[in-house]
Amino acid sequence: MSEHPFGWLSLAPPVAAILLAIVTRKVVPALIAGIFAGALLTTNGNIIQAVYDTLELHLWNTLIDPGKLRVFSFTLLMGAMIGVINKSGGMKGLIAIVAKYAKSRRSGQVTTWLLGLVIFFDDYANTILLGNTLRPLCDRLKISREKLAFLVDSTAAPVAGVALVSTWIAVELEYIRDGISELTVGDGWTPIDLFVASIKYRFYILGALLFVPLTAFLRRDYGPMLAAEQRSLRGEPPIAVATIAEEEDQPADDVKARWFNAVLPILVTVGLVLYLIIYTGRDAILSDDPNATPNLRDLFGSGDSSFALHYGALAGLFVASALALVQRILTSKEIVRAAGFGARLVLPALMILLCASAMSRMTGNKSVDGRSDDGTYQFKHERLYTGVWLQNAITGSNTQASAAGDGAAAESSGPRFSYKLLPTVVFLLASIVAFCTGTSFGTMGILVPMVVPLSYAMLTAAGQTVTPDNPILLCCIGGVLAGAVFGDHCSPISDTTVLSSQSSGCDHIAHVRTQMPYAMTVAIVSVVLGTLPLGYGVSIWILIPLQFAALIGILLVFGKVAEETV
Repeated sequence: MSEHPFGWLSLAPPVAAILLAIVTRKVVPALIAGIFAGALLTTNGNIIQAVYDTLELHLWNTLIDPGKLRVFSFTLLMGAMIGVINKSGGMKGLIAIVAKYAKSRRSGQVTTWLLGLVIFFDDYANTILLGNTLRPLCDRLKISREKLAFLVDSTAAPVAGVALVSTWIAVELEYIRDGISELTVGDGWTPIDLFVASIKYRFYILGALLFVPLTAFLRRDYGPMLAAEQRSLRGEPPIAVATIAEEEDQPADDVKARWFNAVLPILVTVGLVLYLIIYTGRDAILSDDPNATPNLRDLFGSGDSSFALHYGALAGLFVASALALVQRILTSKEIVRAAGFGARLVLPALMILLCASAMSRMTGNKSVDGRSDDGTYQFKHERLYTGVWLQNAITGSNTQASAAGDGAAAESSGPRFSYKLLPTVVFLLASIVAFCTGTSFGTMGILVPMVVPLSYAMLTAAGQTVTPDNPILLCCIGGVLAGAVFGDHCSPISDTTVLSSQSSGCDHIAHVRTQMPYAMTVAIVSVVLGTLPLGYGVSIWILIPLQFAALIGILLVFGKVAEETV
């Protein structure tokens, strides 16, 4: 096994970008600086080559990647659709309907959480739809933009990550399959079975989904979030952030607010996205095996989600425009202006998405054209292998397994801890990788194919007979999937974190600062009353109630009712 080409320095560019973003509150310049620093490493300090690589190898190649272009297009089209919906009075009408059930700050937050659970099929769609739709309602109820961004962000990825029908499941199943392929095992070792069995061991994800409604029901907050809620209750305006609800694009006073002008485009978007995912999934499965009889889960898992999201948003924009024209609410010129206004306001998010994606790819271990490494760091002139170094440093292994599951050899100098600590180490490792790279999927791709055989080998070496229902094995798988979401929640260079703040009209760094203490709380509880005691044999059915009780206790002890402190 070749020695890592950069060692701990592979961690420096993403960490520098994160620190610069927090200190300067300028995310795009911070990310570009981090990418340039990484390029200096891969070019051995050649400044001219580093500038070229930053622009061409990293930023440009990320921009023209077909999958990224679909995501960028989806974001622009969703912004345009929301712009038209808002200008035609649809958003105002929808808020009037929702407001019947959200008459207080508590019910408003609970409503946001419940709607987040309903839109379970994709985290991007969840984030953009809810943030833009519920922002006026939350403003009226004096729920801070920071709290709205937290409600959206802490629901979107967790619910999509555990849903059996979502755009995440194909990726998660593929990585688990890669890990199983490294083992010599009999029947019963199927990706879907391990995926389902690991859900209850994803302590952070379950805790995040519980913590959101707990803050609403108990009406308690602490730390920077409490300060944000107090500012909102005092009527202080949020940090200026361009949003689709700007005054210049509000509906005219004589426009009748009709809820279906918002609901129909959204339903068309959601319906077409689901249909296209299933359609492309069936096409992919039948192209491999014409005699296959796939179930809904298989179809959804094999579908092309980026394709579906793109055309779903396009159809939603068309319906929103058609409704405005048919009802003579807007002229064609006004529709174009409203759509352009909405699309223009998501451009800052797209810039951050582009730079964050480029940083994520740079820290990975695949070539610019997507080829997997052969275990010799062959792409060290363009990639930093950050996740690989972290995995080696913490586990004591010398592994260069690729996210594609190409069967790269794994060597080990021996684990540096007992197998009982493995679930905790895996969760922390996944959290660090996701925080530094800003990507859940990338973290899963780096770690899951390595963690499955590593945990199997450590358990076997300890004299255990490892079965697919082994708690430590399942907790290790769940730990990667949960840690990836936790690190992503805390990272200012995460795409979903960016979209959450943008769609909610919240300053991005303010969202990171207010959400991080809550995410850290859930993560600490997940370790202290989750991964650690489970490794020593404590039943999960004891641990989950204890975690729930601990989260309630923390809010009661440290939290304050914002209304009572203003």
